[in-house]
Amino acid sequence: MKRFLTASLLLAGIVPAQAQNIKFTEYDLPNGLHVILHEDHSTPIVATSVMYHVGSKNEDPQRTGFAHFFEHLLFEGSDNIKRGEFMKIVQGAGGQLNANTTQDRTFYYEVLPSNQLELSLWMEAERMHYANIDTLGLETQRKVVKEEKKQRYDNTPYGQLLNTVYENAFTVHPYRWTPIGKEQYIDQAKMQEFMDFYHTFYVPNNAVLVLGGDFNPETAKQYIAKYFGAIPRGTKAIPQPTDLVEPKRSAEKRVTFYDNIQLPAVIVAYNTPKAGSQDMYAIDLLTNLLSQGKSSRFQQQIVEKQQKALQAAAFAVPNEDPGVAMMFAIANMGAKPEELEKSMLAEIERVKTSGLTDAEYAKLMNNAESDFVQQNQKTLGVVTNLATYYTFFKDANLINTELDRYRKISKDDLKRVANQYFTPQNRLVVYYLPKSEQKKS
Repeated sequence: MKRFLTASLLLAGIVPAQAQNIKFTEYDLPNGLHVILHEDHSTPIVATSVMYHVGSKNEDPQRTGFAHFFEHLLFEGSDNIKRGEFMKIVQGAGGQLNANTTQDRTFYYEVLPSNQLELSLWMEAERMHYANIDTLGLETQRKVVKEEKKQRYDNTPYGQLLNTVYENAFTVHPYRWTPIGKEQYIDQAKMQEFMDFYHTFYVPNNAVLVLGGDFNPETAKQYIAKYFGAIPRGTKAIPQPTDLVEPKRSAEKRVTFYDNIQLPAVIVAYNTPKAGSQDMYAIDLLTNLLSQGKSSRFQQQIVEKQQKALQAAAFAVPNEDPGVAMMFAIANMGAKPEELEKSMLAEIERVKTSGLTDAEYAKLMNNAESDFVQQNQKTLGVVTNLATYYTFFKDANLINTELDRYRKISKDDLKRVANQYFTPQNRLVVYYLPKSEQKKS
């Protein structure tokens, strides 16, 4: 959901191209399904998406990985779609499809020729209420998910980075585990647990359906009523962990993690406010200042001038609840983690003490404007943003108004926010080291 809408570029004498106002309509079905329609006849395609307000933070701590598992499981088929046919049907109609899961939501979509609108709506309705959850499907996806974990996390250099950060940045909140979860919990879970999870979260009153592209709104509404209208509202309470507030850290935390890597890495992370708060917009911009592009501070100072890092990055994770901002660098050959940490902290401190130059501020905002405009030039980008804004904030029109929030951020605000959040007592430092170093310790 990372948004970089922007502030004014008048300081640089630049007037950016204005992002076009995104037009849409929205309404609710009697069963609680929220519907958003974005009509755009510029290309003969339609993007159909359903976002469910369920992610890894909704899981039982003894059953982590359920939301991500369901991302896979709900491609298995349905009462009316044979096993293994879901992807074949979409691809055979000239379309593409995918899904992804975060800590806060699960998102499914298809992009098809516009004459296949009815097909896409039928398929998403099948997924929502008629999914085929059986022993064969569970066993098949158990193998798939475990293999994915091996390939993307266990056997990938620095693949445990996010897991290490989150399990140490959080002690109470369920962000302390990431969506991939633990494979043993998926193995231990019984059929009834999967059925309960499905009937709790994958219901119309916990979802938003967003259509974007080349379609007739009245025709779309008829199809939506036809395929989704008869799906009953979920009857189970939909748990959201709103009462689990992560305690404020009072002292720096330091962790050493060993992995199958050749070069050490250093991660510096800070707990941050939730997405949508004014300070979170500033933190997004601050991480861009540190690592976006060749002229960023980490790149200029740590990678090129000091040559202490092969690469360095910074990013803020805009979680629905308070999350984290991370700074990450892989050490150059011969550079010690202590030296790399010192250089990273020096650049963070420089923001806190000296702030930004006018040129840095203008470039930062210009890049933000460009990123946002480009994302909303694509139908799927608009659909994704509308779904996200509604799911997290119940305000899809943020796609048009959020820019005003960025316009309020000044250079002084960026300096203030850096001093408020990038403090030693709010800091997690991870030394991510080769396993060969473990033997020496």
